[in-house]
Amino acid sequence: MTAATADGAGGGLSRYFVRDFTASIVVFLVAMPLCMGIAIASGVPPEKGLVTGIIGGIVVGLLAGSPLQVSGPAAGLAVIVFEFVRDNGLSALGPVLVLAGALQVVAGVARLGGVFRAISPAVVHGMLAGIGALIVIGQFHILFDAKPLSNGIDNLAMMPARVLGLTPFDLRSTELALMLGLLTIGTMLAWEKLKPARLGLVPGALLGVLAATGVAWGLGLDVARIAVPDSIGAAFALPGGDFLAPLTNGSLIVSAIAIAFIASAETLLSAAAVDRMHDGVRTDYNKELRAQGVGNLLCGVVNALPMTGVIVRSSANVQAGAMTRMSAVMHGVWILGFVALLPFILREVPMAALGGVLVVTGWKLVSIKQVRRLFEVHGFMPALIWVATFTLVVTTDLLTGVLVGLALSALELVPHLRNLRFRVGEQTVGETVRLELEGAATFLGLTRLTNALEQVPVAKPVHVDLDRVHAMDHTTAEMLTEWLARRKQRGNAVTVSGPAPLLKTLAHA
Repeated sequence: MTAATADGAGGGLSRYFVRDFTASIVVFLVAMPLCMGIAIASGVPPEKGLVTGIIGGIVVGLLAGSPLQVSGPAAGLAVIVFEFVRDNGLSALGPVLVLAGALQVVAGVARLGGVFRAISPAVVHGMLAGIGALIVIGQFHILFDAKPLSNGIDNLAMMPARVLGLTPFDLRSTELALMLGLLTIGTMLAWEKLKPARLGLVPGALLGVLAATGVAWGLGLDVARIAVPDSIGAAFALPGGDFLAPLTNGSLIVSAIAIAFIASAETLLSAAAVDRMHDGVRTDYNKELRAQGVGNLLCGVVNALPMTGVIVRSSANVQAGAMTRMSAVMHGVWILGFVALLPFILREVPMAALGGVLVVTGWKLVSIKQVRRLFEVHGFMPALIWVATFTLVVTTDLLTGVLVGLALSALELVPHLRNLRFRVGEQTVGETVRLELEGAATFLGLTRLTNALEQVPVAKPVHVDLDRVHAMDHTTAEMLTEWLARRKQRGNAVTVSGPAPLLKTLAHA
């Protein structure tokens, strides 16, 4: 666990430079294949993902409210971007991203960062699982050097035909591409299981892509490879005078709101997860939201992919020993330098290799353990929310799945409609801070509760009194459990009192 204690200002920059420098190299190696792979999964040229990675590293890294979070193109938005580009064309993505970014900036200025933290974990994990499933069944076709079809159901229906169309004794480009994709997947899975401890920071995705690229190049295989421009400057082309004209279409405004909402939720939930990985500066959620808005606005101006804070790159950053925001900034500089000086290397990478990376990435998002734990700890309703969100994301579209999940989350309030009042009281008894919760602890009062918890001094013992809490939903239980675990992990004295059912839930959440 990294003990980050500075945010990169003043003397902290020179003091922690070596650790940030080495962490930035690790994050760069993780980010390169993911930036290109997510772009291809989104139905756009790979350089669009690289541009987003550069902006997410350099610009958002400097402005971020979460010092150790890394921003860039995210698998969580690949599906919605793919559908948008399919229906409206790539040229419409830029203005929509400008509006989405502006909405995020406004939300940050209005201090709405805490609101996104009140989104049900069941909705978020169901959404991510649905996205993961769509990525797997979409990238399955990339493994065959073929293009994904228009939606998840069609992609799923076409999978048997792809397999039955193989000719094992007549190796065409299709069979060769599949072998390279399987080589990538096999390398990633084998490395995850067998890697030596001292090489644990070497990313499996990089090794998988290198293995497939080396075989394709060494044997001169005739398979599809990624196409990148001779100059990265071409990917930063500025828009024309009628750039914002598409926003007169109401459906595009709805798309901008959806992208802003989903990107903000994924970013802030990722930031909360990153905070659990280190003991340093906590995330300023409103500042992070403003930074993400600026980043997405700039991505819109150059017609790149949308960005979020991303947990895979962020966790690699923390595990590699990053201490300040400069590791994220430097990783963006390395991406820019690589694509500017060595684009010919990228042109040797088989498309099937990136498809293999995304298949593994998508599969990891589909966590059946998560829905099982929701059912065992919190009961039927949260598990139903997960299943409904997942199913609708796969069978209809991402926005429908999320909205239905949020609507089902609201149903958890129905048994308590007559008494939804919630209060958080605080008093100091000797050296101990006593937090007294009263009423219905639901997502409606989560912002108030998180603000109270985060203001408790780190060094003081805490007593959380739940005696007068008559109901607690799974969103609040998950957040409170994480907060308690973080305090205990630091060695701070924490006691909780209250009704036995609540204590049992918090013990297992």
